[in-house]
Amino acid sequence: MSDETLNGAAPSADAPMGPTFTVEKLYVKDVSFEAPNAPQVFNEQGQPDLQMKLNQKVQRLAENAFEVSLGITLTCTLNGKTAYLAEVEQAGVFGLGGMDEQMMDAMLGIQCPNILYPYASAAVGQMITAGGFPPFPMQPINFEALYAETLRQRAAQMGQEGGLLADAETAGNA
Repeated sequence: MSDETLNGAAPSADAPMGPTFTVEKLYVKDVSFEAPNAPQVFNEQGQPDLQMKLNQKVQRLAENAFEVSLGITLTCTLNGKTAYLAEVEQAGVFGLGGMDEQMMDAMLGIQCPNILYPYASAAVGQMITAGGFPPFPMQPINFEALYAETLRQRAAQMGQEGGLLADAETAGNA
């Protein structure tokens, strides 16, 4: 009878726990804005060309702690001249425990960037409008599809399934 757990009773300290995921800290690691051709660029007419690049880095800090950084670089050119260049590296420290390597890898490649992206896109948007340019509403990004593509690329490079995001860096264009 002493081995039974009563309804609502807390499990013992030595009982195995299920998977855990925590957001320990979110922060801006780097931010930059340049308008190299201002103020002349404000008088230019034409359709702007916007290019966005994403970069994700994962670093293991401790057994169950990881830093995930999401970098966004947005470059706007107008008539062949750079109107602005906005860069943000949004980072966070995440705690992950009680999960297998594949689940942990997926959490680092999908869930963590999904948490960081709204902060990074807001920072980019604020810099663009503060720089005197029209707002640029950044579209949602499907990090699950990007992660799946990263897995395919890793498998092709290694000739097999494997390799974990915790020790890798991914980059892409959106």
